[in-house]
Parts: sequence; C-alpha cells; structure tokens
Amino acid sequence: MSQANILVVFYSRHGSVAAMAKHIARGVQKVPNAHAVIRQLPEASFSHEQTSPALPEDGYPYCEVEDFAACDGLAIGSPSYFGSMAAPVKLMLDQTSPIWMSGQLADKPACGFASASTMHGGHEMTIQSMMIPLLHHGMIWAGLPYKNKDLIHTATGGTPYGVTHFAPHTQYTGLSDEEIALCEAQGQRIAELAIKLKKR
Repeated sequence: MSQANILVVFYSRHGSVAAMAKHIARGVQKVPNAHAVIRQLPEASFSHEQTSPALPEDGYPYCEVEDFAACDGLAIGSPSYFGSMAAPVKLMLDQTSPIWMSGQLADKPACGFASASTMHGGHEMTIQSMMIPLLHHGMIWAGLPYKNKDLIHTATGGTPYGVTHFAPHTQYTGLSDEEIALCEAQGQRIAELAIKLKKR
C-alpha cells in the first residue's frame, strides 16, 4: 500500500498552535502507512516586504504551495483573531489558486485546529473560516466526533468542528490532557480517512 502524506500546517504566535500541531502529527504517525509532514507559516507582511527570515530560525520549514499539492490529507491550524483565522493562514490559502484550478485537493480529507485565549474567543468560528476555502477546493471536511469521550468531559478545548485549545492567558502554551488526546485523535482520524480515500 502506498504511503499517505498528511500535511500539518500552522501559524503559531505564542506556541499553543505549534504544540497542537506536534500532537496531531503524533496521531497521524499512529496509523500504518501514514506520514506527517509538518510545516509552519511565516508572519504576514502588510507592507509587501519580507518580515520573516527566508528560512525559519527554529521549528519546522515554511510551507509552500507545493506542500498542499503533494498532500493526501490536510490539518490546518491557526490562533483565533476576532473569530477568524490569522492573516498568515489566509495569505497562504490565497496562494493556492493554481492547485484549485487543477483540482489537486479535491476529494481529500481536511481538518482544522485552533487556539484562543478566552473561552468565547471564536474557537469554532476560526475553524469554520479555514473550512470555507478548503470546501471550495473540494476537500472533505473531517470534524471530531463525540465518540471521543474527551470531547464530552473537557473543560478546556474541544469542539466537534475540530480540536481547539483554551489558553487562559497569552503566554500559556500548555495543553490539557484532554486537548492532547483530542489532537492525537484528530490526527489519527485524518490519516485513516486519507488512506481510505486514496485506495478508491
């Protein structure tokens, strides 16, 4: 059986979303014949000048449009900015028009993950904002079903739209036990779906 490559791409301002990406990738790696490809996004520039180094100083490589084109499944993450995805995530998605035209993401599974520093800071809306352009690509959205019991019991992050993290203050990056379990469940689910869809 051929390998399914799952792109885990994220923008993280203070580290919470990066921590989630790591655990989502661990969930992907639990699935035989699935491989996680982790990529981060640089800061967006509002003056059309490069604000981040050409290569990241630490962490994962920057994402390129080609990474989207090569994936068999996608997990995309962002902090919540006024109930929507952060500008670097929107900027990246806006650059995927060439692969939208060719339909390279159609019929592949996708999921979203998000973090907010208040309980009502737009966790679900942020995931929905990332869902919309991926539906335009023809991707199949994979939320997080309630068969994951941590989704019922969590007092921090969760949501059936996709896994989220509640950071009680800006610099807090620690994930709760439930959030870690849900991240791994999300990664495992997207990998299993990618393999099933790739077989068709």
